[in-house]
Amino acid sequence: MRDYEMMIILSANVDERNLSTNVEKMLQVVPNEGGTLEKVDIWGRRKLAYEINKQTEAIYIVVTMKCTPATAKELDRQLGLNESIIRTKLLRLEEK
Repeated sequence: MRDYEMMIILSANVDERNLSTNVEKMLQVVPNEGGTLEKVDIWGRRKLAYEINKQTEAIYIVVTMKCTPATAKELDRQLGLNESIIRTKLLRLEEK
């Protein structure tokens, strides 16, 4: 198991009232594969540094998790298929 951090940028058109349940569904692949979600931090709506797909605002989510490299890659693949997700960035954290 390795430590990973993932930044997810969601479209601003996503309903924020159901955001936490939608995020839990999106991240369900990690616990299903034997990993753990350490922290899910929803930053909320922020202004983008530059326009992406004609959008100037988005919803930022930072996820810290422990999982295998295959699980992290599968999560990134599944999130890439979701139309409401603008960008993802997956980082492997340094060993302590």
